[in-house]
Amino acid sequence: MYDETLPTVEQLEVDELVCWRVHTRHAELLVAQQGAQVLSYQPHGEEPVIWLSDQAVYQKGKAVRGGVPVCWPWFGDLRRNPAEIQGMHRGGPICPAHGLVREREWDLLGIDSEGPAVRLEFALDTSKEPLPGWPHCAQLKFSILLDENLQLALSTRNTGDSPLALSQALHSYFTVSDIREVEVEGLDGCRYIETLEDWQQRKQQGNIVFSGETDRIYLETSRRMAILDRAWKRRIQLEVSGSASAVVWNPWIDKSKRLSQFAEDAWQGMLCIETARVTDDFLVLRPGEEHRMELKVTSKPL
Repeated sequence: MYDETLPTVEQLEVDELVCWRVHTRHAELLVAQQGAQVLSYQPHGEEPVIWLSDQAVYQKGKAVRGGVPVCWPWFGDLRRNPAEIQGMHRGGPICPAHGLVREREWDLLGIDSEGPAVRLEFALDTSKEPLPGWPHCAQLKFSILLDENLQLALSTRNTGDSPLALSQALHSYFTVSDIREVEVEGLDGCRYIETLEDWQQRKQQGNIVFSGETDRIYLETSRRMAILDRAWKRRIQLEVSGSASAVVWNPWIDKSKRLSQFAEDAWQGMLCIETARVTDDFLVLRPGEEHRMELKVTSKPL
C-alpha cells in the first residue's frame, strides 16, 4: 500500500559526519555531506545494493570505506596518471589517493521532492575553497536522484582561464552474495589494463568471473554493464554516460588484511565497478567548458 507520508528526508549525525537519510516508496538512501558521498542504498525488500563497510569510520577529514566516493581531480595514485594531470598538481611528491574532494565538506544546494522521488544536489567551488597543491578554478556539482533506481551525476565546469586536465571516478562499492559466484557482463571484447601484472594490456573474453585479487582498468567501455548475482536472483544494472572507462576491483584475501576500515572477510560480499574517466580517457576542459558523467543503478530480478 502506498504510504502518503513518503518520501521523507531526515538530517542526522553519524558520529562526526552530517548525513541525510531518505525514504521513498522504493528504497532507503544514506548520504554524507563530507565528500557528497552516497553511503548506502537499499531497495525495500532486498539486500543492500551499495555496500558500506561494517568497520567504516565516520570522522571529519577521513574518507569513509564504502558507498560511492567521488574521486577528483585524479583517480588512484597521482603518479600513475597521465603527465598532463600530474602537471596540474603543485603541492609536492606526496598526494592522497583518489584526489582531493572525498574528505571535503561540500555545499548542499538543495533537497527537492519530485513526486515520489527525491533529489539532493551538492556543489564545490575550488575558486572559493582552494584545494591543497591544486591552484585551479573549477565548479563541481553532484546530483543524487532516488526514484525507482539510483541516479548519480558529476558535473565539472572549468572556471579558470587555462585548460584543465583531470581524471575522475564514482568509486561505487556494490553488495554481492559471494564474489566467487557472481559475474560481470557488458565488458566482453574490451581492452583492459591488468594493474597487478605490470600494467599489461589484455582483452576481455566473455563475462568477468572472480577467483583472486582483481584490479583492472577497462577501456572503451559500453554504456551498459551488469552484475549477475544468481544466489540473490538479481541483476544490478549499470547505465553510464560521459564515461568510456571503468575500474573493476576486489581485494580478495591477502589485501583485505592490509586495508583500513575493512574486515578480513569483507572481500566476499563486495565488488567495485567504478564509472570513470581514467588513463587515456582523461578529461581536458577548455576555459568555460563543462563535462557531465552519469551513472544509473537499477536492481532487477533475474
